[in-house]
Amino acid sequence: MRLVILDRDGVINEDSDAFIKNPEEWIPIPGSLEAIGKLHRADYRVVIATNQSGLARGLFDYDMLTRIHDKMLHHVAEAGGVVEAIFFCPHGPTDGCKCRKPEPGMFEEIATRLRMDLSGVPAIGDSLRDVDAARAVGARPILVKTGKGQRTVARQDGLSGVEVYDDLAMAVEVLLREKQS
Repeated sequence: MRLVILDRDGVINEDSDAFIKNPEEWIPIPGSLEAIGKLHRADYRVVIATNQSGLARGLFDYDMLTRIHDKMLHHVAEAGGVVEAIFFCPHGPTDGCKCRKPEPGMFEEIATRLRMDLSGVPAIGDSLRDVDAARAVGARPILVKTGKGQRTVARQDGLSGVEVYDDLAMAVEVLLREKQS
């Protein structure tokens, strides 16, 4: 089985500069749940790597994060998909941790837990920090224009050689075509 690493906010669900603080604020991006279902049916393992600094900021607690993720996993399952694991960084931007993207710690944890090399593994995100974390472990960074993606593309800084697609559904279509060839 192949692996795909997805960012959460801005890739699977709508992003908010005010953070996703409860299940009601978690709204899937059209086509994203179906895309995860397609990955599952094509024998891809799907994991999520997401910064969740709202925990450090006191905007929500671990119980609420679990409720948000339960809602997401329920909707993914309804679309025929499976998320094997959710990795998250609970730290704030000034905490100096190694797991907060763009640092590679979360990706290294994925590699350790799944006992696999992440070289060439597609890592789909909507920001430069997603791209940088993927690059740091030799993964294949893919940027989508949803969430913060449009702003990231407009800056053009640090995106040399990065594939860019309109959304997760389009990125998954490309991955599935590549798998067939």
